[in-house]
Amino acid sequence: MNFRFHILGSSSSGNCALLVTPRSRVLIDAGFSARRIKQALNKLGEDVANIDAVFITHEHCDHIEGIPGLARGERIVFFANSETARAVLATCAGARPRWRIFETGSSFVFQDIAVSAFSIPHDAADPVGYTFTVEDNATVRTLAWVTDLGHVPQLVREKIRSADCLVLESNYDAGLLEKSPRPPSLKQRIRGRHGHLSNELAQELLMTLDSARLRHVFLAHLSRECNSPALVEAALAPVRALRADCRFTVVPPDAAAPLSL
Repeated sequence: MNFRFHILGSSSSGNCALLVTPRSRVLIDAGFSARRIKQALNKLGEDVANIDAVFITHEHCDHIEGIPGLARGERIVFFANSETARAVLATCAGARPRWRIFETGSSFVFQDIAVSAFSIPHDAADPVGYTFTVEDNATVRTLAWVTDLGHVPQLVREKIRSADCLVLESNYDAGLLEKSPRPPSLKQRIRGRHGHLSNELAQELLMTLDSARLRHVFLAHLSRECNSPALVEAALAPVRALRADCRFTVVPPDAAAPLSL
């Protein structure tokens, strides 16, 4: 099966990934400039001219920066719910994406990918997580993308149970956040129920998630100021012991090259 997944970058400064299936090449978010996305794709031997679609989680700048540049081409379609699409257009003045609008909570098919878009708790217009499922010759692969959420509702747990590959936010260390010079209002936003997941909350989810299929987890969207790969690795120690059949990859916020499945 031709199923490949590459994180082009993930941090509070930008997020973007590439999913390749037998019939599709899609991006999940476009949080870097179009030029940087093209350069990252080139490192993988890929061409932005072959990208079929971009699936947008929400309208914050670290997820949509590349949309104006990518939208200049005629091939790419942009998937989002109506509230997110409206917010993107308000942020990216002059951009003309070719929209494919879906309803949050819906499931649909794009080429050979079965997509499910589900609500997540974050301070954006209508943020979503995704699962992408591909079946080929009785082999089924499911990727779940869940970043930018302040807590993990039961709905999210249910959606990611079937995934064999999970991208999960591990945004901040509670101690570093508290000691940081950030304003109290920003600290409260980050650790609020519509903010971001801490290392502790990511650990708790992975320790308690009822999933027999999970084989690879990417810990992503690390804060440059309030987290570090070493702190995430420390939080992962009991998870690794519990899930010995699962591979864990921490995505550094300053990764120089794409990280691949």
